[in-house]
Amino acid sequence: MAPTLVSAAVGALLAAALLGDAFDRRAVAVVVVAAVLPGLDAAASLAVPGATNALLHAVWAPLLAGGLLYWDGELRSASTLRERGGPRAVRVAWVALASFVVAGVGATLFAGEGAALLYPLEDARYLVRGRLVFSTQEGVVQTFLTPGATGAGILPIERVGGAVADPVSSWINPDGRPGFDPGADREFRFVEAGWQLVVVAAAAATLAVRFRFRGEGAGVSR
Repeated sequence: MAPTLVSAAVGALLAAALLGDAFDRRAVAVVVVAAVLPGLDAAASLAVPGATNALLHAVWAPLLAGGLLYWDGELRSASTLRERGGPRAVRVAWVALASFVVAGVGATLFAGEGAALLYPLEDARYLVRGRLVFSTQEGVVQTFLTPGATGAGILPIERVGGAVADPVSSWINPDGRPGFDPGADREFRFVEAGWQLVVVAAAAATLAVRFRFRGEGAGVSR
């Protein structure tokens, strides 16, 4: 899985880009928490076999949340969420869901050990591998979208192990299997590569600028 700090940084960037007029400290906090929430399935692995990168990385939670938001906002005669928090609450909820999917699940599906998208119905973790390059001889070469392909299909998604058969380690549960070993060596990963540090720094700078200009705008309006 991606380091928690990196997932939080991606969530912060999504908050800065998508919240619009709903942007404030509370809304950003909600979106960032949604980004790191899938990583909590590592704690569940202490009791649930194969839960890391599976329990909260499967498609069921975002599908259920998205369905409930759509039903409440579009199909009901009166939206409970809109009545309680106004349009701002609806926007924050959808951005938080996007953060959960992109920063939480997506970061694991496209990098690292992969995500068990159909857990617990299937004991398999999936990983999307691909590339996008420009060659002076071949032109644009990309393998992320391959419609009509006879192999992996439209996305180069590969099975990289089993959620239960090959559990993923984490700082909470180093061996990924049920049971707590107090003497195990635990490493909390902040960043593991230079590009991840760039993402974290970019998120911090973006939030600082957004809050600065928001404060100046509020001062002018008064």
